[in-house]
Order: sequence, then C-alpha cells, then structure tokens
Amino acid sequence: MTVQPSQADAPPEPFIADEQIQLVDTRNRPCGSAPRAAMRRFRFWHRATYIVVRNARGELCVQRRTLTKEVFPGGLDLAAGGVVGAGEAVHVAARRELAEELGIRGVPLRHALEFVHAERGNHIFGSVFLVDHDGPLTLQAEEVADAFWLAPDEALALEGITPDTRQAVEALRATGELEAGRP
Repeated sequence: MTVQPSQADAPPEPFIADEQIQLVDTRNRPCGSAPRAAMRRFRFWHRATYIVVRNARGELCVQRRTLTKEVFPGGLDLAAGGVVGAGEAVHVAARRELAEELGIRGVPLRHALEFVHAERGNHIFGSVFLVDHDGPLTLQAEEVADAFWLAPDEALALEGITPDTRQAVEALRATGELEAGRP
C-alpha cells in the first residue's frame, strides 16, 4: 500500500474554528448552525460521518491523528470522517471527508448504520459508511499523521482509539457487515 503526503495544490481549508457546523436537536432534526469552536465549547448536538475503509484482506485502515487535532490529539481513528457542515447532506460530508483525509475518491460508499454517541462532552448523531479500497492513500498532513492496516480484532484491541470511532466499528461489527465478503 502506498501512502503519500497530501498534495500542496489541494484547496486551502477554511480556518477550522470558523467552519459552520450543522446543529441538530436531541432527535437529530436540524436546528441551526454554529462555528465549530462554539459547537465544541457549548457541547451542541451535531452530525458526524464515519467511513470505515476495508481492504481486500478484510483489514481496516487505522489512522493516527496529528498532535494538533482539537479532540483526541495523537489518538487512533478506526474510521475516516468528521463533522457535517451547515446545510451539508451526510453522504456528501462522508465523500468530502474521505477525499480530504485519505485521498480516496470515486469509490462506492455503502451506508451501513446510524448511531448516537454521547460521552465526554460530545453529542453526536453518527452515520457509518463502509468502503472497500485497495489503492494508494494520500494522507491529509494537518489531520492524519500515519495510516496502517489491521484485522478488525487487532484494530479494536489497540490502546488510544477514539471512543466514537470504536463505537462506530463495534456497531458495524454487530451487524455482521464488517466481516462480510466484499461485493
């Protein structure tokens, strides 16, 4: 697997604290937007995407977060993804995050499930997608320090996994779809 640093010609990201995030109520109904910094500070309910990337051997792509990430710096993610922008559809956000973080474009995303994550001040309605990918990865230098492949059991046994991506993968595993054969 070839892992390349992100391209210098990528479009510049908006200042992350000013990014407008879609807020939702406790029933996942849109109820406005707020800058990312306010969403974090006031612990607003919001939506996020989780894209579990699986290779032909059934291994998961595990990403180490950069030390500059605002939440869980240096932690391990079992899925690509992130918060949904104001007015953005969840599947559009999933495609955007997958392209930004791992450079994966033009592959079918399969919506797998929805879950609620409410701990450590995070209030998230999560949408989990599954993608099969054996091509190269292009890591977003600002967010992903490293990426490697592990079997699901090995990945889930790691220390330092972000709690929301652990919950997403455990929920996906419970459906049986994680270990199911590729289409």
